[in-house]
Amino acid sequence: MTSIARTIARLLLGVAMMGAGVAHLTTQRHEFRAQVPSWFPIDEDLTVLASGVVEIGLGLAFLVLPGKRRVVGALLAVFFVAIFPGNVGQYVEGVDAFGLDTDTKRFVRLFFQPVLVVWALFGGGWLRRSRDD
Repeated sequence: MTSIARTIARLLLGVAMMGAGVAHLTTQRHEFRAQVPSWFPIDEDLTVLASGVVEIGLGLAFLVLPGKRRVVGALLAVFFVAIFPGNVGQYVEGVDAFGLDTDTKRFVRLFFQPVLVVWALFGGGWLRRSRDD
């Protein structure tokens, strides 16, 4: 049963990552730019475009390379940790984006990043009860 849940988690996260990546490059580009902290040394638009491409690549890999799910899951988890400072920056700098228009909403959003890390690790097969799962 765990392997079915893991497969579903992997596929859902893969699709979500691809969707987010496409949104980075198209309709939500401005919103994602608002999440790049002012102190980040790379141009906002370049950061958004690059992270969108990475998201599409990781999402696609999670979908079509089930034999590499552990590697891709780990890379996704690292990616979610790497972009966390952007979420913290949005909170600290009080930047409105994606409907996060209050400090409370921006603060609560910070607690969803660890969920994404766990989701990636679970979908990648890192979190399991036994070697047979």
